[in-house]
Amino acid sequence: MTVLIITHSQDNESIPLVIKSIEAQGEKAFRFDTDRFPTEVHLDVYYSNGYERQILTVDDSRLDLAEVSGVWYRRIAMGAKIPTTMEKQFREASIGECRATIGGMIASIKGFHLDALPNIRLADNKQLQLQIAREVGLVTPRTLITNNPLAVKEFSQECKQGMITKMLSSFAIYDKQGTEQVVFTNPVNDEDLKHLDGLRFCPMTFQEKVPKALELRTIVVGKRLFTAAVDSQQMQKAKYDWRKQGLALLHSWEPYDLPKNVELLLLKFMAKFGLNYGAIDIIVTPDGQHVFLEINPVGEFFWLECCPPYLPISKAIAEILLTDIQEEKQENPEKILLSLSN
Repeated sequence: MTVLIITHSQDNESIPLVIKSIEAQGEKAFRFDTDRFPTEVHLDVYYSNGYERQILTVDDSRLDLAEVSGVWYRRIAMGAKIPTTMEKQFREASIGECRATIGGMIASIKGFHLDALPNIRLADNKQLQLQIAREVGLVTPRTLITNNPLAVKEFSQECKQGMITKMLSSFAIYDKQGTEQVVFTNPVNDEDLKHLDGLRFCPMTFQEKVPKALELRTIVVGKRLFTAAVDSQQMQKAKYDWRKQGLALLHSWEPYDLPKNVELLLLKFMAKFGLNYGAIDIIVTPDGQHVFLEINPVGEFFWLECCPPYLPISKAIAEILLTDIQEEKQENPEKILLSLSN
């Protein structure tokens, strides 16, 4: 069996971890760094009467895509090595054609996909996430997404414990020195409510401040759930977003047992999107309530394996990629939960 890993050259430790796990089971992994296409990687797609062939060539290695049994979609950075000196409109056209070519390649591979691109793109919608989470019975924060300052002021009156703001999309702002400034979750105070004019240029997401006893990261891999907890409130700068102190908290994560009813709801949520993998963020309140925040359908896990609590996530990913589970598709979460208990 051969697993095709779709990523880019700058991806993190998760790639070698999964490759090692695949090879430990006697199977093959083929890494495709999308930033090297089309400048350093060749793809030949050939169709004729009664015959088709797709060959991916990376350095001296060739892969017949008909031999691929599983696809792990991790990251994409199409055309990153196309010279920036190329005229802008031609460079953008080239990148667009690369995306179409590789997108067609991925869609035409008949093996198991972790996960199907249409499912990933659908699940990337944070608004839909909240809607589906509520439908399956998960607790979510009171939320407002708006470009209307008046609506924000009215909403703030509903948030008796305070209010935070964040963005729906992931991006960074770069200062004049080129330093990356990541946009994190931040509190909103009374003074901020006097300066909301910028909403006319960009909508924002506002949520009630949920009191935190712990913050959880749950990694779902097929039927298995791996959950770790961190006390983000131990550090002032991490109170609203633990990622601000991600390195400082690196060794503070501990294994956590989710209640079975919460696991069941998460599996139902995953089934709604047709996902087999996802990284889910949850708040545990001081009174023990589990509040769903969001899912990243291609979210990170490597630090939970390389550092405490050393969860065997890469092994689980390798196993699901090497096992044909297409008949199950997580259509019966109750059956899955029962298998988790055995």
